Amino acid sequence: MSEPAAEIAHQFVDAGQQRDAATFGMWIFLCTEVLLFGALFLGYTVYRLQNPETFDEAAAHTLIVAGSINTAILLVSSFCVAVAVHLAEQGERLRVTLLLCTAALLGALFLAVKAYEYHLKIQEGLFPGQAFHFSGPHSQGVEMFFVLYFTMTGLHALHVAVGVAVLTGYGVAVLLAQRPARLATAVDLAGLYWHFVDIVWVFLFPLFYLVGRAP
Repeated sequence: MSEPAAEIAHQFVDAGQQRDAATFGMWIFLCTEVLLFGALFLGYTVYRLQNPETFDEAAAHTLIVAGSINTAILLVSSFCVAVAVHLAEQGERLRVTLLLCTAALLGALFLAVKAYEYHLKIQEGLFPGQAFHFSGPHSQGVEMFFVLYFTMTGLHALHVAVGVAVLTGYGVAVLLAQRPARLATAVDLAGLYWHFVDIVWVFLFPLFYLVGRAP
């Protein structure tokens, strides 16, 4: 008789029920994250409706090339994670580890590009606070744009950092596991989290880099 793919806790009838419970728990967690980011997106929408021209002017100071590169980075990393989830169920130790670690490296690269963006914005005097400086009639509105920019992209970057740690951890765990297939559910849940991070950026990118920018 073949061994189960994962250890079954005493409160579950079988491995399928345990996996469904874990997946449901992750979806509940992601729903709370949607509420968090949803409140920020709502705040952005309200301020933009009140100051459309000001936000357009501020958006012109974001680095569209860096934002585009980061979008491509996360899309490729999500593809790697999706393939890793599929291979984890087949117990493909080396390929799963390679894909998860590749996705983690891409996530780290995303953070490096974002840190470079932050550095440039701070040098330009666009970091909100006492050091903020913007010459123009819409200084206050531009500062609010960058309050939202640093808050929302910074919170997203924090989620990316957590995802990088999780993907790296499971990549190593799969490599060292005697039965890699037992970690298939864990890899699947990590994949759900990473896809959520990717989706959030897909919304952040147009809001801060594309909307209102002159063609």
